[in-house]
Amino acid sequence: MNGQTPMGLAAAAAAAVRPCRRRLLSSATAAAAATVATATPLFPRCPHPHHHLHGRRLPFLASAASQQQQQSGQTAASPATPPIPSDPRAAVSGNLPFFDRVLFPDTFPVETPPPSSAAASAAAAADEEVASALKAREETEAEREAWRLLRRAVVSYCGEPVGTVAAEDPECTETLNYDQVFIRDFVPSALAFLMRGETEIVRNFLLHTLQLQSWEKTVDCYSPGQGLMPASFKIRAVPLDDNNEAFEEVLDPDFGESAIGRVAPVDSGLWWIILLRAYCKITGDNALQERVDVQTGIKLILSLCLSDGFDMFPTLLVTDGSCMIDRRMGIHGHPLEIQALFYSALRCSREMLVMNDGSKNLLRAINNRLSALSFHIREYYWVDMKKINEIYRYKTEEYSHDATNKFNIYPEQIPSWLVDWIPEKGGYLIGNLQPAHMDFRFFSLGNLWAITSSLTTPKQAEGILSLIDEKWDDLIANMPLKICYPAMEDDEWRIITGSDPKNTPWSYHNGGSWPTLLWQFTLACIKMGRPELARRAIAVAEEKLAADKWPEYYDTRSGRFIGKQSRSYQTWTIAGFLTSKMLLENPELASILTCDEDLELLEGCACCLSKKRTRCSRRAAKSHVVE
Repeated sequence: MNGQTPMGLAAAAAAAVRPCRRRLLSSATAAAAATVATATPLFPRCPHPHHHLHGRRLPFLASAASQQQQQSGQTAASPATPPIPSDPRAAVSGNLPFFDRVLFPDTFPVETPPPSSAAASAAAAADEEVASALKAREETEAEREAWRLLRRAVVSYCGEPVGTVAAEDPECTETLNYDQVFIRDFVPSALAFLMRGETEIVRNFLLHTLQLQSWEKTVDCYSPGQGLMPASFKIRAVPLDDNNEAFEEVLDPDFGESAIGRVAPVDSGLWWIILLRAYCKITGDNALQERVDVQTGIKLILSLCLSDGFDMFPTLLVTDGSCMIDRRMGIHGHPLEIQALFYSALRCSREMLVMNDGSKNLLRAINNRLSALSFHIREYYWVDMKKINEIYRYKTEEYSHDATNKFNIYPEQIPSWLVDWIPEKGGYLIGNLQPAHMDFRFFSLGNLWAITSSLTTPKQAEGILSLIDEKWDDLIANMPLKICYPAMEDDEWRIITGSDPKNTPWSYHNGGSWPTLLWQFTLACIKMGRPELARRAIAVAEEKLAADKWPEYYDTRSGRFIGKQSRSYQTWTIAGFLTSKMLLENPELASILTCDEDLELLEGCACCLSKKRTRCSRRAAKSHVVE
């Protein structure tokens, strides 16, 4: 990789994964071609074909099978199998007791992987195999239905599973883009499959979306950065000739040029990096992350995020609608959700990048950004009763290096609802921070992922969960979890959303309740040693989700009504529920997504490079860690 330009690396990445060139033949042509020995394999033509995937067992199962085969004189695993560690449990860091308890019981049968030609029966066999291993707890009816629906949502490309559609609602005639595979939506599905030992679909997804990264993307003759990942993609059948007798499958990505508002998905590349690390940690397939095309993909994403600009802050500057909240909701600027995912992606990239002459500068830039970003969020985004009282007494129009009110926040910005809502104990990270502006709304995803990635201090992480516990009726109520709190109403809603009929008060992104956030809540609770909170939330959701047909979101202040425009059988609602249950059953698996506190980040500071900077408040952040 040394000596290559970014364009050369991108070309290498594009050449590493070829698009599918298998032909889809019409029925007439297929009948004639059946008699020819060299006939092209046939694939059914449908808008989004659903193929059941077979379970690919994890390396520790393959290792046990290889030992049995070697004892009987048979060959070991196929060349395509990732390298098997000497200690099979070392595939996931930390020697997890879960694998001893579940996957290595004395009576657990070790079988060879099922043939790929019997995909449907193999998926059923994989379910029975895992169910027989999970003797400690019987799967509920809701879990069995959820797995059936999740498998129904799987789509295939050239005969291989590559993702899950956003929703599979048979009662809805207008599909819009719900029949596409979204990167952010697929993450909980990928985690559910990974924890069940079915890794093939996740590997295929990672490589095919990586291929799409290098595609040309243009809106009105302008092309964004080369590292941009698509928001979603769809498998289409394209005719090879004018007679429509032969077709080929192609991936059709959407980089935002078809999205509402034409907004680029900033979070897609960040989620891709986070999922790549989770896949490699649970499978031990480190060869995948070391591939030239994968390393190049990581670098292209980071080159977009770390590029120089006019901003004075280490946070990412984005437009409205560039993340899970993909409509106008007043989050433009430096929204917490993007900052938490950005920090997590930087931590993951630092682990996966291969150290060489070409990556030294990038790794140095990552460390510098991590250090600055962690201090910025911990120091300026955190609010509790004490901090709000400080803001209430702020002096304004300060002009000095030692200003207390660095962002010139006016005390009158403190909303009236917050004065009575903030508890005596606990706090949270605000939604956004810009000059003369603080968005005091509570955004669930940003706060939960800040805990997961250790963007917060341990004390702040405990404070966030304490606040959720204290304000359970506001943030959980009848359905977890509020995407943000509180909702914008009246003139504020009309001005900020533009009178968006979908984001009316306490609906959709404007204070709606999203069950898919349950798995991130569970992850944060496990990391902080408070799984009882997650169990309470899961119990609330399990009572209603299956009966309500797994809706996308719920409306009203307490989440009592199914969303007025909510799709049924929403895939990431289904997958989020399954992932939450599996994480609670096997809390050791949370390590594939979490990051521990890194005290060395607080030691690094660019201020030491300048003799003019005699005062640095970064020491204050370090003092918070040891409290």
